[in-house]
This record gives sequence, C-alpha cells and structure tokens, in this order.
Amino acid sequence: MSNPVTAMEAAPRPAALRFFGSYQLLRLVGKSERTMAWLVADTRGGRDLLLVLPRVQPADLAALERWTETVQRASRLQHPQLAVAVDIGVQDGWPYVAYDLEDAAPLVERVGPQGLPPPECAALVARLLSGLAFAHQAGVAHQDLQGFVVLVDDHGGVRLAGLEVAAAVGEAPSLAAQRAAAQRDVLAAGLLLHHALAGVHALDEPDTARVIERLPPLGREIVRLPWATSHLVPEPLRAIVNRATDRQERHRYRTARTLSRALEGWIQAESGASGALTLLSDRLRAAGVLPAQPGAAGRLNRLGAMERQRTDEIAEVALQDLALAFELLRVVNTAQVRGVQVSGSGPVLTVRRAIAMLGIDGVRRAATALRPWPGPLTEDAAAELLQLIARVKRAGRVATALRPAGYDAEVVTLIAMLQNLGRLVLQYHFPDEAQQIRRLMLPAPGAEREDPGMSEQAASFAVLGIDVEALGHAVARHWGLDDVVLHMIRRLPLETPVRHADGDTELLRQVASAGNEIVDAYAISGTAPAPALQRIAQRYARALGLSVKELQEAVAASMRPAGAAPAASSDRRAGVAGRAVS
Repeated sequence: MSNPVTAMEAAPRPAALRFFGSYQLLRLVGKSERTMAWLVADTRGGRDLLLVLPRVQPADLAALERWTETVQRASRLQHPQLAVAVDIGVQDGWPYVAYDLEDAAPLVERVGPQGLPPPECAALVARLLSGLAFAHQAGVAHQDLQGFVVLVDDHGGVRLAGLEVAAAVGEAPSLAAQRAAAQRDVLAAGLLLHHALAGVHALDEPDTARVIERLPPLGREIVRLPWATSHLVPEPLRAIVNRATDRQERHRYRTARTLSRALEGWIQAESGASGALTLLSDRLRAAGVLPAQPGAAGRLNRLGAMERQRTDEIAEVALQDLALAFELLRVVNTAQVRGVQVSGSGPVLTVRRAIAMLGIDGVRRAATALRPWPGPLTEDAAAELLQLIARVKRAGRVATALRPAGYDAEVVTLIAMLQNLGRLVLQYHFPDEAQQIRRLMLPAPGAEREDPGMSEQAASFAVLGIDVEALGHAVARHWGLDDVVLHMIRRLPLETPVRHADGDTELLRQVASAGNEIVDAYAISGTAPAPALQRIAQRYARALGLSVKELQEAVAASMRPAGAAPAASSDRRAGVAGRAVS
C-alpha cells in the first residue's frame, strides 16, 4: 500500500493539487517525530481546517480501533481552550482529526525571530495551560504538545488541538503512565513558553519531544532563557520560564495548574501597584490577614479586665497575639479614629499608640473581629504557621536585644516582625504554594554544591509570579503605611553589602534584618553554626559594630521569659545609640 503521509510530506509542485481524501492539502504547518499538521481546504464544506495525524500508522485494525476510541474520548471534552474536532476518520488506513481554525493560526506561525512581548506571551500560555489542566483532570494527556497544534486568534484566544493523536495504541495506560504523560505535557508547554519569549527554539530544535529527550534525566543538556532577547523579560517571568525547564527534575512544575498559577500571579502583579493585592483581596475579606492565635479567649478576658491598666501593659498582652497586633495597626492606619485621619498625621507603628487612640473597647472589638484559630488551614498547615509565628516573634526579640540604646524596643520588634509579613500571609493564605517554595529552596540530597536550592526570591517568583515580600508590602500599603515604613520592613538583600546607616530609618531596617538573619540561621538545624554567626557579624560589623559574642547574647536574651533582666550587652551598645524612635 502506498504511504499517503510520506507523499504528503513531499513538497508539492506549484501547479499541483494534492488531496487527502476530501481534503485539499494547502501547506504543511509543522511536524514532529510523532505527529504532523496540515492546513487543508474542506472540499465539502468550503472552509479551511487543521488536519492532525500521527506519524506512525496503527499496526492492525484492533490498534486503529483503540486509537479512534481514545481520540474520540478526548474530543468529547468541552473547554474554551480546547479546539473542536469536526472530523475524526481514516484515509487509506491512516487516522486523522480535523479541527476548525475559526480565524486562528498556529502559534508556531505567530512567533517570529523577535519573540512575543512578555505580557502577551504569558497570557497566551496561561490560557493554553487552563485547557491542558482541564484535560489532565479528565484523565486525558496531549502526548505531543507542539507549537503547530496551538491555535491563536487575533484577540489572544488560544485553543489546543491534537489531544491524544500521538497516543500509543498498545494496552490501556496505567495511572502512573497518565501522570508521566501529563508532566511531559507541562514540560513541553514550558518549552513553548521559552520559544515564544526568546524567538528561537530551545536547543535550536523545534520538536519539543526531541528537546525533552536531551534534558535530564534522559539527557544532560540545559535549557535556560537567554539574557539577550528582543523584548526585556522581567526577572519574575524569567524565573518562571527557567523553572519550567529546570535541569533538576524535582524543581519543574508538576502540573499545568501550578505553572498557570505562577503566570497568572505575574500577570496580576504586572497590572499595577495593586496587582499583588489582587491575589489576596478575596482571601483577606474571607479569612483576615492572620487568625487569632490559640488562647485568644483567655487574652480577650484579660483585656476585658485591664480597663485601668497602663497602655504599655495592655500592649504587652496584645503583642502576644501577632494577629491582634497587626489588626490594631491596620485599624488605626486605615480608618478615622476619634475624628482624626491617622494617615494625615503619619503612620502608627506601635501598639501602644494604637491602644491609646482606640481605647480598651476598640482593642476588644479588634480582638473579637479576628478569625478563630486556625481559620481555613488544615492541621499540618496550621502547625507550619505556628512554627513560623514563633520564629517571627523570636526575630523580634533578637532584633530588640541588638538595638542601639535610645531606640524604642516595640518599634524595633514590630519592624522585625513586619519584615516577615509576606511570609506569614503566604503561609496562611497559600499554604500549598508556601510548601512548594520551601521545597525549591532545599538543595538536592547529597549534592548541595552541584545542585543548590533556589533563593527565596527566585522560588517565590517561580511559584507565585511575584516576590513573597511583595505580598507583605501590598498588605502594609493597604493598611496605610507610608513609603518610609515600607522601606524599613523590606529585608536587606543577602547579596548586597551592608553600609553605614545614613539615618534612623536605615538603621532600624538593618537591626531588624540582622535579627531575622540570625533566626533564619538557627532555623536550619536548631543551632546556628559558628561560620553562619561569623558571617552575619562580619556583614553588619561596619554598620552596627556587631560581634559574634553580641549575636550570641542577643539570641540568649530572646530565649529568656518576659520580665527577665536584659542582656548585659545593652549597656555596651550605648555608644552606637541614635535618637529615640517611637
């Protein structure tokens, strides 16, 4: 029997008309080792269609029947991002599927050597992934995701053709095989994202399946987005693209939904200053910033009996609950309190001042408004949040012990804790994503030097599409905190040197950052190794005059119960004092 597919691949003479059954072949759109796609004219309906065929003919009638059954099942899926199959048939023993183009063109024909602008590219691939995720959830994989089966119209609409056309025609696949095929689809989508941004195919190979075979664990090649691209690619989007094709298989996106969520997060963050808050707005309304910590009822009773107590004593009780302390800051910074517009007289950055403005009744109302522990969290996620809250509180105590004389202890404590606002919000509202970020930050087992984990910033870009600190900043800005405070609650980047502070604002930021870095060093193994403390001391020596001994004393002070005598180092640090800040 003659091979129609081989004949189709031959370049037609200009005057020759070639047909595949009732379809006139117009041009070859693309081909891979497993499938090919042709633009055809339907002589019966008078419209142009996309014809997709496997490159390997079913071995016998039984195999052909299994292929037809598989493709028909896939074609019954209905989703805006899945192309509609208008004809599933067989011509001369070769199965095919025809799709209505609906004024769309294959992605491979829309991506030129300049690539696509990042916002357009991210939006297209995010839409593609929504259809792919829907198919995967229904137990259907694409099997050969290529640029020539992704149909894009002039309005940015995306539809995926060719589901299961490349399916093997042997025994029914196992659950593990289906999962592996879905993950392979996601990797192929990452390669399409790479091509659409760079304007060139990864490894100069248009067949995504061949590229996948050259990547670990099958091969040894590495695919990363080039720095020199026609369109400037923002760092968060670059992190997403590179994670999608990461050389460490454990770092790659496992589902279409997780890759889509990262792209959508970046798109929302790029939409404007409130983009990061868009990710949170519905969740904040439903569950608050944080839930009241365990023991809220007892604290509320204590507050009710403290009508005549001093403000600092009430503040001490309020600070035991991070959610209550943050809620008090939110209330006084976003609303009119006793007829005074707080935002007009500067942000409130102490719980004492908030209590003085709200009164004890206002404090009780704020405490009552908090969501009870643990909010919507599962037991495991709630345990993770409790551990994080304990670390944040400890960082506040360490920073307070390190502060130069004359600086308000509560201000330092709150700044150190607010430097973790994004991490707290992440763990409470996005516990699954928080777990992904922690996993990406871990080094490969037994290969710490060769395969280090991602930085927190890169991992949060790759999971959320934005920096985790951007979540905290979005919330803090929503509360009414100004740019000065927003600057203080952003940790110092670990990769940049710490210079001498040129004012109180920068000094407070440095002290809070040092406290957080020390607690992070202890969090790795429960005890901070001497090299880690030495590195932190050297890092802050010029700015704060810290020694390893003073770091150790600050940590010891943070572990003492409330009311214990302060560390002796406080007096020795008086020489670094600046003016008091309250």
